Amino acid sequence: MAGAERLRVEVIPLGPVDEVSVSVVAANIQTFIGLAVDVAPPWPEPAYALIPVRGQYNALPILKALSEGAGTDIRRLGLLAGDLCLPILTHVFGEAQVNGRAAVVSLRRLKQGRNGQRAPTHLLLERLAKVAVHEMSHVLGLKHCRSPRCLMSFSLGIEQLDALSLRFCPDCERLIARRILR
Repeated sequence: MAGAERLRVEVIPLGPVDEVSVSVVAANIQTFIGLAVDVAPPWPEPAYALIPVRGQYNALPILKALSEGAGTDIRRLGLLAGDLCLPILTHVFGEAQVNGRAAVVSLRRLKQGRNGQRAPTHLLLERLAKVAVHEMSHVLGLKHCRSPRCLMSFSLGIEQLDALSLRFCPDCERLIARRILR
C-alpha cells in the first residue's frame, strides 16, 4: 500500500446525494483515518445493481464498478440514497472490499427514527460518519473488532450502530495507523 502522502480516498455520490452528507463523510474520513479525501463528480444511480423485486441495490456490482479504474493510490467510497443489500442479507448499511479498493454506503436506513419518524439530522449524519469510516477501514484491511464500543464492531441493527462510539479502540487505532503508514 502506498504511504499516507500518496494514498487518497475519492467520495463518489451515486445518483442524488445531498452535499452535506458528502461533506460529512469526507471530513470524517480525513479526521479519523487521516487520509486526504477528494469529492468526485456524481456518478449515475447504479441501475445495473437494482434488484427490482426487492427495491434494493446489490452492493457487490457497485463495489466492482467503483474499484474498476481506481489507481493503486486511490480508494473509493460510493454514497447511495437508495437501500443497499447483499443477496443473502435483507439489508446492509454499507459494504466494503477488505484490503480492496472500494466501499459503498447507503443513507436509506440511517434515516430511520423512532416510531416510524425520520431521525433528526444530527443523528443521521453521526450514523453516516460511523458507517463510512467503518467501511473505509475495512478497505484498508481492518476486520470487525470484539471491543463492544469500537467503531469497528459489527452492527446488526440501527440500535447497535447508535451505541457505537465514533472512535476506534486502542488496538484498531494502532492497526489503522500501521495500514496508512505502509
